[in-house]
Amino acid sequence: MFTRADLARDLRSLGLTHGDVVMVHASVRAVGEIAGGPDEIHLAIKDVVGSDGTLMMYASCPRYVDEIGRGNLSAAEEAEVLEKLPAFDPLTARSARDNGALVEMLRTYPGSRVNPHPTRFVAWGAGVDRLFARQPWNYAFGLDSALERFVELDGRILLLGSDHDTVTFLHYAEHILDIPGKRVVRFRVPVLEEGRRVWREMEEFDSSLGAHPSWPDRFFAEIVDAHLAETANRGGRVGNAPSYLLNARALLGFALERMRRAALGASAIAVRP
Repeated sequence: MFTRADLARDLRSLGLTHGDVVMVHASVRAVGEIAGGPDEIHLAIKDVVGSDGTLMMYASCPRYVDEIGRGNLSAAEEAEVLEKLPAFDPLTARSARDNGALVEMLRTYPGSRVNPHPTRFVAWGAGVDRLFARQPWNYAFGLDSALERFVELDGRILLLGSDHDTVTFLHYAEHILDIPGKRVVRFRVPVLEEGRRVWREMEEFDSSLGAHPSWPDRFFAEIVDAHLAETANRGGRVGNAPSYLLNARALLGFALERMRRAALGASAIAVRP
């Protein structure tokens, strides 16, 4: 059984320090049994980064909120969702279940804040005002988003036993990469406007199928693992969880080049006689 102090010690050994701005992906199960429960994970991170630091996670929205128009539901399912789904309330709506349990624990813990958008992040600490200063409605992972300001704040990415294919930050790379042929997806979300539920249109580069048709399966994991190998980042353990700490700016540069090469490679194959 691990204590909060044990986890803080492991995080410091991994390289996390006071004042860091850190975006976390975590598997509570991978960390192992914790005295006091899994809230001790985010509390240990806060102990290490301190009041001058910032902790952020990706919360997103509950099921069906951003599904109308994507083509994943049948006509009958879409009709039922359009009739029955309540307006999305970013302050009270649960985090997406597939983002793991820790983000919902952080979201509901005193002192946490969210940006008022279906592409929703939760954050705590000194940098929250800067991260959430503005939020574009469309292309919400891209320019002028919380992820852009995360880079400006020299953010770091902490992976605690998590699947390396789930690094949300890489959607920022997809959005700002200037290449032709990117997939655009348009959909509708239920929001309150003047006290009424309305279905508001939204668009982004496709963050579910991948922003470009050339992306291979599990492309994000491929990028992260290649970056870890190139930088000789062997990580360490936090509790029982194999864990890694990455510099977001360095990962961004590496990812943009990998994505550009993948897209150009697909183009070369397409024009080959």
